[in-house]
Amino acid sequence: MLFIVLLLVAIGDVVSISSPITPFTTYRYSTELEKGIADLWWTVDNGAKDITFELHMKTTGWVALGISPGGGMEGADIGVGWIDTEGKVHFQDRHAFDFVKPVIDNTTENWLALRGRESNGWTAIQFRRLLDTCDPMDVEIKSGTNVIIYAYGLTDPVGDINYHQNRRGSRMIPLQSYANPPTENKFTGLDYFEFRLNNYAVPSNDTTYHCKVYKAPARYSRKRHAIAHKTMIDPNNVDLVHHLVLYECDQTVKFDDNNLPDGACDDYYREFSHCLSNTATVWAVGGEEIVEFPTEAGYPVGGDFGIKYYVIEMHYNNPKLIPNRRDNTGIRFYIGKELRQYDLGYLAFGTSSNALALTIPPKVDQFTVDSFCPSEFSKNFPESGITVVSALLHAHLQGRSLGTKLIRNNTAVEYLFNAERYDFNYQFDNRLSEPIKLYPGDEFATRCVYNTMNKNEVTLGGQRTTDEMCSQIFTYYPRVKDLYGCFSMNHPDAWQAIRNRVSNNFNNTEMLDWIKNIEWTPTVAAQWQEFYNDASRMVIYSAVNNTKSEILAALPKYKDLPIKSCQTESI
Repeated sequence: MLFIVLLLVAIGDVVSISSPITPFTTYRYSTELEKGIADLWWTVDNGAKDITFELHMKTTGWVALGISPGGGMEGADIGVGWIDTEGKVHFQDRHAFDFVKPVIDNTTENWLALRGRESNGWTAIQFRRLLDTCDPMDVEIKSGTNVIIYAYGLTDPVGDINYHQNRRGSRMIPLQSYANPPTENKFTGLDYFEFRLNNYAVPSNDTTYHCKVYKAPARYSRKRHAIAHKTMIDPNNVDLVHHLVLYECDQTVKFDDNNLPDGACDDYYREFSHCLSNTATVWAVGGEEIVEFPTEAGYPVGGDFGIKYYVIEMHYNNPKLIPNRRDNTGIRFYIGKELRQYDLGYLAFGTSSNALALTIPPKVDQFTVDSFCPSEFSKNFPESGITVVSALLHAHLQGRSLGTKLIRNNTAVEYLFNAERYDFNYQFDNRLSEPIKLYPGDEFATRCVYNTMNKNEVTLGGQRTTDEMCSQIFTYYPRVKDLYGCFSMNHPDAWQAIRNRVSNNFNNTEMLDWIKNIEWTPTVAAQWQEFYNDASRMVIYSAVNNTKSEILAALPKYKDLPIKSCQTESI
């Protein structure tokens, strides 16, 4: 039985255990990765700094589990194993450079198979690895949310491993701090509201992005708190729904309630321009069905809470071009019986989503965009601070990594969150292992990195999927009134200077025409990176009816985080 360890950890709903095989030992955690197909047990040993897994899968062929840095196969740390006809366990340490067959990691062997057996058509393998192997071809198992990918074959490999076809999946799981997700029974009897598609006809296209505006429920005359939400994927379309994003519209937005926008996202992105910045929640393949908010806080609804409209963005992946599918996917919010102590809120950091904030040359392996949020933004935080509990990353197809550092007293304290690899197809709410406190005077440095090797023309900032964005959204409490985000862009004077090399006239239209017609040689692309590194910035503090701005002559200097040294040896 071939065992590919592709560990992409994401939390999902634990229902039961299907395997007829008794585990080799007692474990602290367990979950059903896929009903009737795959079960996983594990224990973290903080003293030894390692983790022991036991994977059971309904096959007598190969099985696989892997740790993914971004959600997909690219960069995944993979262990491969199987049990031969004589009961011997075979095991391989592999690495996936892309969505291709993972290669054997010849640098070290960091996955250690302990025991294995086959019984009643199932395979069970127990194995161990260090949380951080210090191997560049491995992925560190960090605190917070991890992404687990798994796969299996029907037979043992003959020679090299074969392709798993559609026998694969992913889950998002905080391996070091797992807790069984709540079941719906916990919320029986509670009031709720929901936003659902109404028999939407999914096009027979490979990829579809569908957007629909919903009006906030009007029946709550006084403020209430949602204490959890449930993503309801239409059971008939589990194979098509790739992700769902729920956005809060700006409080100033107005729509015709009798004709709310409903259609292809790119056809409506102008109408949605004030609705696609504040992300309320995201579900992606492998994500939790039910998310429960911290006991101290709830998501405000009704009363004086100003959000009147929401947008759901649906991503359908239909590579088989299946016709005549109707979808009723949606999201439900459960309302608590009592108000909690705090309102949940969202803070976003990054770069403005317009063409002159993000202009990324084509055919570039790595293009870096930095932004900085000064202390002016945090001055209205309560003196007791705010508490950050989760992070959501948002870029589009060219995004490769995103991270935001907390700067305090001109010194980088820690990352609020750092995704060294980002995959647009796997967006999810990353639950922090420990909440992070932010205080008045704190500053924030955000970096987004892009790869445009597959593009022949410049990529501009914008809301369309083919455009780009740079945003990190953090869930926190208590919510600070009328405060949303801190974004930056290169100052118009900086653009004027570079534009004057070609023309003395300046306006956005001419600038964009000029950018689109640049001959993007490697030399020009390198100069463009220097321009982005050195340009003065205009920082925009996004708040309801009170947007402010500040000019930064250059990105501020601060004492950076120390470079991590790795002292771990292979097990």
